[in-house]
Amino acid sequence: MTELVVPDVRWHGSWAAAMPEFGDGYPHGSGLADDTPTYDEAGCAAYAAWLRAAVGTPIREDWVPCSFYWMADGDEIVGFLALRHSLSDWLLEEGGHIGFSVRPARRREGHAGQALALALPRAADLGLDRVLLTCDEDNDGSRLTIERNGGVYEDSRNGKRRYWIATG
Repeated sequence: MTELVVPDVRWHGSWAAAMPEFGDGYPHGSGLADDTPTYDEAGCAAYAAWLRAAVGTPIREDWVPCSFYWMADGDEIVGFLALRHSLSDWLLEEGGHIGFSVRPARRREGHAGQALALALPRAADLGLDRVLLTCDEDNDGSRLTIERNGGVYEDSRNGKRRYWIATG
């Protein structure tokens, strides 16, 4: 069963196994910036602490406050989810309030849909009545995940489909 957990070094082994599966791709919702952390325990601890610091204050000048979660299934990290507390101009156009990704070896098991469903009440707790989610035009998996969680298609911009989901 999928749950959202706060990033923490206790998940080091599973997190370190998950990260290389993305190759050179960007794991959406992971909070990775320009520097990829080392996959050793110290790198995981520093990275997790950095993500936890984002809740009250943006961790980069061009970011908004954000709650980062790791998707867990039992004792395994299966993905990442970012819940942005507000929208910048870029997030309104292309990024949305919630970004997520599932590690390639664990896709098509329902983790993204379950994690998104768990994130919606947390968005409501932040005072968000509805959230924006986006996905690439050709990403059928994300499109279906969003639609199955109540996403209402608004339009497409810059190759991204834009959906709104009520949080209540």
